[in-house]
This record gives sequence, structure tokens and C-alpha cells, in this order.
Amino acid sequence: MSEDNFELSIELKMLRDSVRKFMREQVLPLESKLDFDAADLPQEDFDRLSKMTRDMGLWCFGEPKEYGGGGLSTFASVIVAEELAQCRAGLYFPAYNVFGYDATPPPVIYEGTKEQIEKYATPCIRDAQRTFFAITEPSGGSNPGETIQLRAVKDGDDWILNGTKTFASRFAQAAWGVTFARTDPTDKRGGISCFIIDKGMKGINYRKIPVICTSRDPYEVNFDNCRVPQKNLLGEVGKGLELSSQLLSRNRILYSIGNVGVAQAALRMAIEYSKQRVVFGEPLANKEAIQWMLADSDVEIRAARWLVWETAWKADRGEDFRHEVSIAKLYSSEILGNVLDRVIQIYGGYGVSREFPLERWYREARVRRIGEGPSEVMRYIISRNLIKGYKRY
Repeated sequence: MSEDNFELSIELKMLRDSVRKFMREQVLPLESKLDFDAADLPQEDFDRLSKMTRDMGLWCFGEPKEYGGGGLSTFASVIVAEELAQCRAGLYFPAYNVFGYDATPPPVIYEGTKEQIEKYATPCIRDAQRTFFAITEPSGGSNPGETIQLRAVKDGDDWILNGTKTFASRFAQAAWGVTFARTDPTDKRGGISCFIIDKGMKGINYRKIPVICTSRDPYEVNFDNCRVPQKNLLGEVGKGLELSSQLLSRNRILYSIGNVGVAQAALRMAIEYSKQRVVFGEPLANKEAIQWMLADSDVEIRAARWLVWETAWKADRGEDFRHEVSIAKLYSSEILGNVLDRVIQIYGGYGVSREFPLERWYREARVRRIGEGPSEVMRYIISRNLIKGYKRY
């Protein structure tokens, strides 16, 4: 991206176009063979397509090359992720994980020791392992310093965990993951620590939480005297709050561009449909009311995309991007609902039929205003920063 002419570089355009072609020629044709709410491809198709993306150098595209990832910058990852989201399962598993999107470890693992990274991150990327991160609790999740009640008490060379986490996505399918527990109940800011949880650890029970987001299974996880070895402490004792903030902020970048990608796909459908659908002797596209819906949607999508791009630029420059990503997450999740609502209105009854992906997107889009931090919390973060004197320019 040039700051002089606001144009993507030739390399980024080629990257975007190659991913777009892959999606439209390889992934989208398979969707008609799947159950409507499917989150995964048949193993044979997954193996074939994931090999292609590995050969393209785009497997786990945002992960470091030294651990088996594609090594793309945050900004380049955003360009790729917008294209991957433009499929039926786009809001939760872009491109059905054939780009390794769901095989990326929680980014905080790279704050661990070399041994921890090699033990957990490398095989995760290599073998397409699913992972989880568990922050949210019955008491809340958007302000970990205040809400975390899961206790971790030192016992010799181990930590004993007791408490409950909620909405831990894909917990049952994960090989491992990370959770955050209170190691010092007297310190709200420095009393949180991060732990790596291995599958099969004793003292862990879980149950699936039925939600409208059918393509991603969230779980309630109960830790009952779960013994976690000291070697599974990630980072320093008492530094978990900083790690949780880093994890959430990073996740919100691709989460936000996923909103943009699905909104863009829906708008593209609406444009084509409005030109083909004839009502009272002329195409819907000739109707002023329809034209306004299309125009408003394009304006909102473009604005949301630039908000995510700004966040990615700052992340790649090593700057604090938490304010920008809160804005991007808030706006992108809310305009997604706006765009889908208009497109369904344009389609009429077909908009809520399972002949098109709009009905599924509409259900899942409602979750996007809650997941990775609800809109109200994003507004709180933004306003708090402004009141404290935050200045972008």
C-alpha cells in the first residue's frame, strides 16, 4: 500500500487475485454438496485443497515461517482473509480451514519459551490441530482483570485450577489451548496468569452450549482440582492480563475483516440479483429504493474495510492498535447486520430460504456483535481512550 496514492502494491493485488480465484474455482463449487450449516469439508477434499494452499505458501498464512506458517504481514493477512470469508461458512471458518485458518495457535503461545513453541505451535500448524482459548466466565469476559474468578493455587511444582469458563469454542475438538486464571486474588491488574491446557488433563469436565452459531461449537468448561504443571505456565506469573489483551486485540483484526468479506459477498449477490429480477416490467435495479440500499451498503463496507486496514498498518509498524481495532470491530460487526438486512429485503422471500447463504449469514452475523467483545464494551474502550486524551493524528 502506498501512502501517496492509496493503492495496493502489485504483489498484494496478485496475492488477492490468486486467493479470489482459488475460492471461486476450488471452494465454492464444493458448497452445494455440503449440508447447509456444514463447517468442514469431507476429509478427501480438505486434504486435496490444503495441499494446494501449502504449495502456494499460504497455509496458516499469518504464522511465522520458522514454525511452518506463511509468514504474511498483518496487512497482507487481512487482504487474504477478506477473500476467504466470501463463502457460505465465511463468518466462522473462512474457506473451510483449507488455508489453515482454524489451525493457527492462540498468538500468545509465541510469548512462551522456545520449548513451548516447538511443543505446541509447530505441530499445531503442521498437523492442522484445533486449539482453544478460554477467557470468558459466567461473570463476564470483556474485562478479564475484573471478571476472572478461575483460581490457580501453587502446589509444589504444579498449579491447581478451580472454576468455570464459558464459550470456549471447539474445546472438545482441540488438542490444546490456553486459559487465564487468578493467581493473586488481591491484585486485579497483576494477579492473572496464563496456562497451557493439554487435552486429557484430569479434573476437566465440559458440556456443549447450544447456540444459533451452528458452525462453531462453544463449550462450558469446569476445572475441578485440575493439576497443571509449572512448565505449562505461559509467560510470567501475574502477567496474564497483558497476554489476554494481546490475544483479544490480535483476534479482532481478522474477525473484523471477516465481517467485511461476508458483507462484500452479500452486496455482490444483491447487485446481480437486482439486475436480473424483473418486477412490474423492469429490473429491481431501476428502483430508487433498491439503488439507495446498494449505495448505503457500499459506503459502509468501504468505510469498514479502511478501518481494518488502518489497524493492520499500525500492528505491522509495532504501534499500539487497541483503539483502532476496537473501532474496526464495533463498526464492521454492526454494518454487517445492516448490509445483510438490506440484501435480504432485496431478495424478498428468497432471502430467508436456504437456497442462498443469506439466511445463514444473517443468523451468524448477530453473534458477531457479541463475540470477541460486545459492541458496548468496544464503545467503552473507545470513549475511555478519548477521555484520557488519545490522539490518532
